[in-house]
Amino acid sequence: MAKYVIDYSGPLRGEVVISGSKNAVLPILAATILMEGECEISDVPNLLDVDVMCRILRSLGLEVIENWDEHTVTVINNGITTSVVPHELVKLMRASIFVMGPLLARTGKAVIDLPGGCSIGSRPIDLHNKGLKLMGARILMDDTTVEASAANGLKGNLVYLDFPSVGATENVMMAATLSAGVTTIENAAEEPEIVDLANFLTKMGAKIKGAGTDTIRIEGVEKLHGARHTVIPDRIETGTFMIAAAISRGDILIKNSIPDHVRPVIAKLMECGAIVNDEVEGLRVRGDINDLVATDINTLPYPGFPTDMQALFMALLTTVDGTSQVIETVFENRFMHAAELTRLGANIRVEGRKAIIPGNQNPLTGAQVVSTDLRAGAALVLAGLVAKGHTEVSEIYHVERGYEDFQDKLKALGAKIERVED
Repeated sequence: MAKYVIDYSGPLRGEVVISGSKNAVLPILAATILMEGECEISDVPNLLDVDVMCRILRSLGLEVIENWDEHTVTVINNGITTSVVPHELVKLMRASIFVMGPLLARTGKAVIDLPGGCSIGSRPIDLHNKGLKLMGARILMDDTTVEASAANGLKGNLVYLDFPSVGATENVMMAATLSAGVTTIENAAEEPEIVDLANFLTKMGAKIKGAGTDTIRIEGVEKLHGARHTVIPDRIETGTFMIAAAISRGDILIKNSIPDHVRPVIAKLMECGAIVNDEVEGLRVRGDINDLVATDINTLPYPGFPTDMQALFMALLTTVDGTSQVIETVFENRFMHAAELTRLGANIRVEGRKAIIPGNQNPLTGAQVVSTDLRAGAALVLAGLVAKGHTEVSEIYHVERGYEDFQDKLKALGAKIERVED
């Protein structure tokens, strides 16, 4: 198992280029199941999760060509050979559930294990199942496996989501593209990744309106064709390097970013006293001008403050003046990083879904900590960079699921970090 070995690094300075979005590219790759022909997808991040999705597509009979020098993935679909997804791949990644809707729409059947992934709380697939059932699917599920079938094809319907789930919105939207009639998703998720998927599907011939709002309308078509598409920049990686500038009291220019996708993070950083400017070349974040102060965070579905930024922002709040409060409303088990941050000397009190952070009472000091999930691992890395002494972050496979060349990008900014095989 690999680990990050980190030493106090001082202010981070320089430029960083953001990779394509992990959360956008995974459903986009899954959507290639729907089409006939060839798709070329650009700005694909070289990540473990992307590798798993490519392996899943190959297992279903698709040809997948990865060119990491160009960051492109080409998918050739001349027909699906099986509707059963290998369990050894599904257990590696929760996003494997994205293939269920496309498989069901294309072949009339999908058999998949309940997915794995980060243990950040209960993330059932009930809303996925509900939407597909409303479109005529028959769903059988036990403790380990879900089997969906639609012998007579899927039919458009009104699908109201009890919670604006990103995954359920994407699965239903993909399935609806090849369904008979019109499907309307109400209380749909509004994330930029939804819009990116809809744009890709539209390029393949789908008829979709309303992506990015709470109501999406999909008119089914008989078939989809190949297309070329460039994935949007990763807004969570953008936010991560914004926090890196602030927590290190540094100065970082973040290239290939879309400011509109990170408005809540920009607002909260500015509340803390960081300087954020939208320049010609990218977002410039400075934590070296003002003394940083406390603020409160309340995670919400987009366009609210993203739950994926909660751990990272908490790491920052342990270093500012004053007491902050963080309320997690999306996942009930997403404060596991708090205990690890206390190993570094942070003072954090967790009360259910609320965390109280008194702030800069003591400087952080190096320690051995464990990455409990993807974003928690990134938060511990950033905390380790500003902790006095030596820090080791283990279980970094979580981090490598979601960040491309993380340690190399940080090193280019002046971070003292090495990836070591343990």
